[in-house]
Amino acid sequence: MRIALIILAQQGFQDHEYEGTRKGLVDAGFSIVIGSKKKGECTGKFGGRVDATVALKDVKVTDYDRIGFIGGPGAAAYASDHEALKIANDTVRANIPLGAICIAPTILAKARVLENRKATVWDDGQRTQINMLEDMGVIYTGDTVTVDGLIVTGNGPEAAEEFGRAFASLGMS
Repeated sequence: MRIALIILAQQGFQDHEYEGTRKGLVDAGFSIVIGSKKKGECTGKFGGRVDATVALKDVKVTDYDRIGFIGGPGAAAYASDHEALKIANDTVRANIPLGAICIAPTILAKARVLENRKATVWDDGQRTQINMLEDMGVIYTGDTVTVDGLIVTGNGPEAAEEFGRAFASLGMS
């Protein structure tokens, strides 16, 4: 059984991005494990509730076949979270597919795993997130979904289904 770890913010994950990503993975035969800052209930921006069964501090990346970060307002805190950054780095070092959607590609940029790679991100309309990625050496594409090697990024809720399918198919050549 292939297992995907989806990392959500404890408060304020983007419900539609989670659902679209989850659907793409489940449709491709993955079982889903939810991770967050701590175990327990995670609440979505639009009121969805999901239980995290693993705390970030307890994540061992090699237990998973792919790891993805879901966006939403609460996800921004992970860009300065030691455990989240370590997970991103460990995932890339282990050659495990890694995904991030919406604002979550900023987490990967802060972890320095997107340097000299193509990626996309949700932006606030003032280039805040785009500039941050570019300042971290990322080649911003502006696409809905961008795949570069074993890393996939998506730019927001409208990209969720496409992102989920791309994430599920990474490394499955």
